[in-house]
Amino acid sequence: MAQITAAMVKELRTISGAGMMDCKTALNENDGDIQASVDWLRTKGLAKAAKKSSRVASEGLVGALSNGTSGTVVEVNSETDFVARNASFQEMVNTIVKVANEVGGDFEALKSASFPGTDKTVEEQVTEMVGTIGENMSVRRSQSLSVKEGVVASYIHNAVAPGLGKIAVLVGLETTGDVDAAADFGRQVAMHIAAINPLALTEDDMDADVVARERDVYSEQARESGKPENIVEKMVDGRMRKFFQESVLLSQTFVVDGENTVAKAAELAAESVGAPVTISGFVRFELGEGIEKKVEDFAAEVAATAAGN
Repeated sequence: MAQITAAMVKELRTISGAGMMDCKTALNENDGDIQASVDWLRTKGLAKAAKKSSRVASEGLVGALSNGTSGTVVEVNSETDFVARNASFQEMVNTIVKVANEVGGDFEALKSASFPGTDKTVEEQVTEMVGTIGENMSVRRSQSLSVKEGVVASYIHNAVAPGLGKIAVLVGLETTGDVDAAADFGRQVAMHIAAINPLALTEDDMDADVVARERDVYSEQARESGKPENIVEKMVDGRMRKFFQESVLLSQTFVVDGENTVAKAAELAAESVGAPVTISGFVRFELGEGIEKKVEDFAAEVAATAAGN
């Protein structure tokens, strides 16, 4: 009989997403064989899919699809990164992205849309996959972007498969010029967005609450200097200008050349594209952003289990 260690239990738990006591039982039942224990847990877990919905799903994949003048991004979450590398999960996410593109990125329409090749909706198919794979998962969000004339370019950062990864970006370029050249420039802009994470396209697009909060913070900091109110206002205005330069896409320094702003880079791109280029919008999805992840003290949990708690 193999000795079951805490490290073995932790490894199996990371892979399977199952509870610690279930992992310990599985290892005991399978003489410490990790893969056999995974299979054992999957078999036992098929009837427990509904109970898995309480577990935090903050891993998974974001997917992007660009098709000429339109594009769509989707986030599908799972509990562990292990599932994100599962071919069946990847195939499902790819299909969901295509369906999302067909419904124009509308999230509610996506969930109730038919999943190709089945008699189920997208939401029902995901629920069935929960039982098959043995982890809680969900379609979290979707969004589309389109242009009247030009191209919507896409970029996937930390790609695990074509069109799937950890960060997905769409960029809309309005132009009457060469579409391929525009797409090349658009991909560069999308890479910039993935790296720098701008808050808005222009100052006017910036969330008013965010702007007000930043101004309040800068005002309090400036007043602590003890300077007159008219000087404080100038200090705040200067800091806000810097904030916009760093947070607004068109005002940011383009990472590709490190010299021009993104707006200036778009002007220069007109030469290769053969017509003026206007960046009309962007969408950036980063896996798990905004999800509160549960931080667990594994050592404490092992101790509690050993004590019979």
